[in-house]
Amino acid sequence: MSIHDQWKPVALVKDISPDTGTLRIVVNEEAVCLYKVEGAVFATQDKCPHGNASLADGYLENGTIECPLHQGVFDIATGKPLCPPVTTDIKVYEIKIDVDTILIRTDPK
Repeated sequence: MSIHDQWKPVALVKDISPDTGTLRIVVNEEAVCLYKVEGAVFATQDKCPHGNASLADGYLENGTIECPLHQGVFDIATGKPLCPPVTTDIKVYEIKIDVDTILIRTDPK
């Protein structure tokens, strides 16, 4: 089995903050942010490529995350930047839910 076929349990769905909708975790020594939006769970890299801020500290709204440092906004499903000053995509990770456990694919999409 290659690393591309591996899924790693990383958290429980209930661990994602109901207040912020985010949770910072570390997977294979890389910070990852989990998001919960209307019952769906998403995962991206946690570090904003523009200002190195933690996206888990950002503002989640309508499937987007706003960096808390410079207010750049990313689509959490695609990783695409939506407004300046951010211009670089963020990594998006495939996840699946097994009962209440969040599993993340160990390689980003």
